[in-house]
Amino acid sequence: MTDDENGVAGLLLAAGGGRRLGGRPKALLPHRGRLLVEYAAEVLRLGGCARVHVVLGARAEEVRARAALPDCVLVDNPDWEQGMGTSLRTGLDSLAGTGARAALVLLVDQPGIGPEAVARVRRAYRSPRSLVSAAYDGARGHPVLFGAAHWAGIAATATGDRGARAYLKDHADAVELVECGDVAEAYDIDTEADLAHLE
Repeated sequence: MTDDENGVAGLLLAAGGGRRLGGRPKALLPHRGRLLVEYAAEVLRLGGCARVHVVLGARAEEVRARAALPDCVLVDNPDWEQGMGTSLRTGLDSLAGTGARAALVLLVDQPGIGPEAVARVRRAYRSPRSLVSAAYDGARGHPVLFGAAHWAGIAATATGDRGARAYLKDHADAVELVECGDVAEAYDIDTEADLAHLE
């Protein structure tokens, strides 16, 4: 089964304004000689996602102008300041009608998560009813995969910065955990101190 045939699209949430980083959007932070948004989009591609949608918000026009995101679909979230939940809803909505049967969601501010973790989660896809999450020592983390059958329910509950947390909690028995602690680190780039993780 090819990547296009199994219909798993990459969804990169990159709209945050970096409030605790002095208003520096995380998408524009430098990492390994490129912008963080470029790095994360490439992680999704190398992990096997043929289609990648990138949700932009803070300084979206600057990100579009500076970032090299070939073959990515760039989606603007005008409500990004209301939290990550709005970006998740916007991203899932952008995938409707594309033929995607699942969305593999990655956050732009977790550069410790590389292609191998993405590939592991993607390989666990079985059907549009799949719910898959990377796990770190058994605890649920990112990336996560949402089969299309769940998109409407996730969109209805994604509010503030919680994203799909409430939905996943309510459907915990259906979530397949894929251990990724041996190939990835799930730290966030949230504060000035966290910038030490960037290279």
